[in-house]
Amino acid sequence: MDTIDHFNLRSFDLNLLVAFDALMAEGSVTKAARRLKIQQPAMSHALSTLRVLFQDELFLRNGQTMQPTVRARSLSGPIRQALKQAQTALTAADMFDPATEQRVVRVGMSAEVELLLLPDLTARLRRLAPGIKVLARGCQPDEVDRMLDGGAIDLAVGCTYAQASRRICEVLFDAEVACCYNPQLLKLDNPVSIEAYLAADHAVISQTESLHGCIKEALEFAGVELNIVTAAPDFMSVLATARISPVIATVSARIAQRYGPLLGLVTSPVPLTLRFLPVAMVWPTHSDNDLAGRWLRQQIREVMSETLTVTPATTMTTSLKIAS
Repeated sequence: MDTIDHFNLRSFDLNLLVAFDALMAEGSVTKAARRLKIQQPAMSHALSTLRVLFQDELFLRNGQTMQPTVRARSLSGPIRQALKQAQTALTAADMFDPATEQRVVRVGMSAEVELLLLPDLTARLRRLAPGIKVLARGCQPDEVDRMLDGGAIDLAVGCTYAQASRRICEVLFDAEVACCYNPQLLKLDNPVSIEAYLAADHAVISQTESLHGCIKEALEFAGVELNIVTAAPDFMSVLATARISPVIATVSARIAQRYGPLLGLVTSPVPLTLRFLPVAMVWPTHSDNDLAGRWLRQQIREVMSETLTVTPATTMTTSLKIAS
């Protein structure tokens, strides 16, 4: 168990952390004082004390604003996270009413989940919890720790993640892909044969410097190569490319089913056995008992369950195991 140095904390005015966070948010001593409902001299005194304690200027005047130093930026995330945890502990209640709850939830989402989850989750919240608002943030697996620790997001969905002791990780579904194409531009049998699939030009999702993107390892596992002529980080860009170009777009099966028909594309199973990582939901252990957080996670589970009623487009093998 982590220990707390109560003696040293007792000698530190924790209100200074509140003042620091207000300065980071407002970029102005005057506005920060107004936010905390204190006089400007008191806020200026708090800034002076913070500068002495951290041996850094922390905020430097630049025109009408106070710009944080490198040291202040490095402190910002941990301080914000500590204050959020304190706020959660102090405001926790035995009762939770989604109809009256007021809060903004910041959710890290992969590109696939953003298209699958955000529309239906928003519709559900407007109906059941109009005071809960969602700020979706793009989030890659290697960014989960940093964004959770820094308070940039409250949970992540769609970012496959190896479970750590300070996180809770729940697999939502196994990834599946399908191929989409414009039947007016590509005269292919449906389902597409392996010969036709390998001979075609392809458009895929890539959020890296590689042209093959996230499908690279799956193709290597299957022992095949594709002639990939275009790659983009956004699913709709890839599907739109297939709409006006004679290419096969290999994308998430659920994205293909939901959005392919809107662009006049037909969907076929991928004639290969591919291997992908599952999609998961990740949140900090300290927020596990937050009633609003628990309610929201259940809404996410139900929304994803409702949107995942598709026939598997191809056989997938999960290559990551996450401890329960």
